[in-house]
Amino acid sequence: MPPILNIIAMATFAAALSSRALDPVLPHVADDFGVTIATAAGLAAGFAFTFAIVQPVLGAAADMVGKARLMIVCLVLLALSNILGAMTTSFPLLFATRILGGIAAGGIFPIAMGLVSDVVTPDKRQVALGRSLAGAMTGNLLGASASGLIGDFVGWRGVLGVLGAIVIVASLAVGFGFRNAPRKAAAPLNVAALRRGYRTIFANPNALVCYMAVFVEGCVMLGLFPYVAAFLFDLGETRLAIAGLVIAGFAIGGLFYTMSVSRMLPKLGVNGMMISGGVLAGVQLAVVAFGPPWPFQLVSFLLMGWGFYMLHGSLQVFSSELSSAARATALALHSFAFFMGQTVGPLAYGLGIAKLGKVPTLLTAALVFVILGFVCARLLKPTRPADA
Repeated sequence: MPPILNIIAMATFAAALSSRALDPVLPHVADDFGVTIATAAGLAAGFAFTFAIVQPVLGAAADMVGKARLMIVCLVLLALSNILGAMTTSFPLLFATRILGGIAAGGIFPIAMGLVSDVVTPDKRQVALGRSLAGAMTGNLLGASASGLIGDFVGWRGVLGVLGAIVIVASLAVGFGFRNAPRKAAAPLNVAALRRGYRTIFANPNALVCYMAVFVEGCVMLGLFPYVAAFLFDLGETRLAIAGLVIAGFAIGGLFYTMSVSRMLPKLGVNGMMISGGVLAGVQLAVVAFGPPWPFQLVSFLLMGWGFYMLHGSLQVFSSELSSAARATALALHSFAFFMGQTVGPLAYGLGIAKLGKVPTLLTAALVFVILGFVCARLLKPTRPADA
């Protein structure tokens, strides 16, 4: 695999540190500002929503001005959003910094996938994307577990301050790593080219299936995370470090996926990966619904993450092949749908828990995810990009 993948993984690591950092400390955020947990969970929804809505713009911009350049700028903005968040004096101001963070992170994950797809051939792409995801998984792992631990000692403000410093260092490292990369001259906005790109993408029969599937993924699976600490509080476990550890189990499962995908793919095939992933993740979500002790939940989240990325990684490959000429745009739309799901997810879980209760809501979500794996395996077929 090309050495440049290590640099790309570093960028996703830095961005992932911030994406789930506040989830384990949301009960303290809610207490400090006198808001409910459901309101505090809006921070995750706000981050995800802004990440999502900038995707079509950022994807097109990356195709025109260069992926690496835009990714570095966004890393700097992400660091700034974390540092400003640590200094906020009201919940609306904190919410605003998370909005900025979502916009900044929106220029990192999908563009990183586009860079991987540019340098790796389709037959090796799922393995390469899996290895590059290791950076994001490590970031999610440390972002969740370390933020819970830091939060126990210095509070949620300390969490954001430390993360801001880490992302600054990472942005400098990535800038140094890309210093010799070819720089693409900025191109003028070409509306006709953008229109052609979108038309090519949606001419592919896999496009709507991919985007609807990742929306459901984000809603059902990632929408749960802001409530994990509150669920553990209900069981009498009030240590934020434990909440962070349980959430980090999902990222550990993702790392197991990245280490095993090269062996699983030849045995299961893409369809088998999607079905197995949907079933594995859905069953573990059902286990969590009944509120077992936290060590069992940690194992469930690990298996849940492993299954989730078996399905999600397959969808990433299908998305990367929707259009070769507008690949960054196609993958940006993939992230748009995924993070729109993460926007709706916390709100849907909050409504479901309030109206139906925790167990029925989580069992329904588990069934949806199992069905999703079978539907994707049935509807998604390998195709050659129309512009290849």
